[in-house]
Order: sequence, then structure tokens, then C-alpha cells
Amino acid sequence: MSGMFGFGRPQPSSAEKIAAAEQEMDLVTDMFNKLQQACMKKCVPKDYREGELNKGEGVCIDRCASKFFDVQMKISELLQAEAQAKGATGGGFGVGGL
Repeated sequence: MSGMFGFGRPQPSSAEKIAAAEQEMDLVTDMFNKLQQACMKKCVPKDYREGELNKGEGVCIDRCASKFFDVQMKISELLQAEAQAKGATGGGFGVGGL
């Protein structure tokens, strides 16, 4: 059946699926940590005195997170377009290509 519906590609094993899920979790965790560090540094003063964010800090963090994800999406789109262009020409990723 894999030839009919899987287009001849072998299905990933359970270990491969787990490894892929772990890698994705690591990437998401890394992205969250970068977002948190960047937005906290920009929006929350180091000498805060309140347990809760004030309105200005909350708005700043909302905007910061939105911009962070917008930039991540644009970078992802550019990298995908570059990969497709290189795939169409038969080239690979090179150091100078990024």
C-alpha cells in the first residue's frame, strides 16, 4: 500500500517520530526563550517594584511579541523561497547563500 499512497517513501519509525518531535520541542523552547528575553529586556525595567505588569509594560510586551513573530514568519518565508529556488536550479545551501 505504501507505493500507492506513500509515493514509495518509507514511513518514519516511531523512534524517528519521537526524535523529530523532540527537535521541534527544542526549537519552540528556544524561540520562546529568545522572545521572553528580548521582550523582557525591552519592556520591563530591571528595578521593578510590582508583582504584576503595569498597563504600559503589558502593551509593550504584546507589541514586542507580535513583532517578534512577524519577523520569524518573514525569515521563514525567505528561507523557504531560497530553498525552493535552489532546489529548482539543483543547487544546495552554501555559506554565502544566507
